[in-house]
Amino acid sequence: MEFAALGTTATLLVTDSRRLAAAGEILRSELNALDRACSRFRTDSELSAVERSAGRWTPVSPILTDVLAAALRAARISGGLVDPTVGRAVADLGYDRDFAAVPADGPELPYRPAPAPGWWRIRLDVARRRVVVPPGVRVDVGATAKAWAADHAARSVATDRCGALVSLGGDIALAGPAPEGGWLVVVGDDHAAAGSPFGEQAITLASGGLATSGITRRTWRRGDRTLHHIVDPRTGDVAPPFWRTVTVAAASCLDANTASTAAVVRGAGAPGWLATHRLPARLVGRDGRILRTAGWPGARSREVRA
Repeated sequence: MEFAALGTTATLLVTDSRRLAAAGEILRSELNALDRACSRFRTDSELSAVERSAGRWTPVSPILTDVLAAALRAARISGGLVDPTVGRAVADLGYDRDFAAVPADGPELPYRPAPAPGWWRIRLDVARRRVVVPPGVRVDVGATAKAWAADHAARSVATDRCGALVSLGGDIALAGPAPEGGWLVVVGDDHAAAGSPFGEQAITLASGGLATSGITRRTWRRGDRTLHHIVDPRTGDVAPPFWRTVTVAAASCLDANTASTAAVVRGAGAPGWLATHRLPARLVGRDGRILRTAGWPGARSREVRA
């Protein structure tokens, strides 16, 4: 099953076809709830209401509480390289509406990059489900929210006898028993199109999650610059184009997405950082050079153990 959601493509696979229709309804419902809670493009979203109440404790739903907690955890474990307070920078760089509506080309931006305010400035009270966002801070939980949703939906859909694969824009979460031989996944530049100028690789996964971050999709031009959606919180500008794509396998889609995004921002130091954390990864450089870390399979092997 495949359908459009959250500005990308949602894909659902199950090991028991009799459960597909019900599972699809669960997935659609969860993604609709996530959009209402977390969209930075909807004036009626909870996140927009939180920003309008800047500087004051604001009650939030269980979904937004969990998503904000996930975003702050991602910031902490990435050393601040995946920071939800980059929202203003992302908007000022031109990604200020649903991506399908972002003009592909335009004049040079009158934007002077500045470091993100810092994730630690967001105060989240998980027990009481309330949050304070400082005045002037724009929150963007897009990447972590999508990965969180994939994990949550996969767990909601799966049963003891039915395994599930949920992919949101190519970020994949697995739950329940895998099919014999594992789930077969093709890794490349673009989850929505076959073929890659630097090759694709088929791998198998039995559990956990997989995420790919990169600078080859969701791009636009302003003046003579090609911009993309991954911002370095340290500068407030787009991450340098060191890696075309980074794909990471981890215990969850959220952890995989956090690591792949941080690796793109980290640049040359990414392979060593991923290896230190024992995260299997496939990194594709701008010139097509491919590096693998922590047991990511080579050309003669397929299985990835997250």
